[in-house]
Amino acid sequence: QVEVVESGGGLVQPGGSLRLSCAASGTISSIYVMGWYRQAPGKQRELVAEIFSSGMVNYVDSVKGRFTIDRDNAKNMLSLFLQMNNLKPEDTAVYYCYADEARSLTQRHWGQGTHVTVSS
Repeated sequence: QVEVVESGGGLVQPGGSLRLSCAASGTISSIYVMGWYRQAPGKQRELVAEIFSSGMVNYVDSVKGRFTIDRDNAKNMLSLFLQMNNLKPEDTAVYYCYADEARSLTQRHWGQGTHVTVSS
């Protein structure tokens, strides 16, 4: 079983920065991709950024040049980070971390979500 826990959300002014963290623990040996989705009020959940075990990363166009995803692999835990700079009001959302585990069918594990509010 894999457990995913996020932290680091909060309130920030436009142009500010936040760093989100996520930790995946448990049976992590088969996790091949981790990433962040977000869901703004009244909108569908969208992929923000993801990073594969190979190191390949993908970003949604709206955050390119402003957000950076990174991960750290330890023996018993995978840590994922999302550095968010030059935040805009449209970045306001609940951010969800996920980890995909390779089995006969991919199993996705979600965190509980963390709120990010960008407002003056």
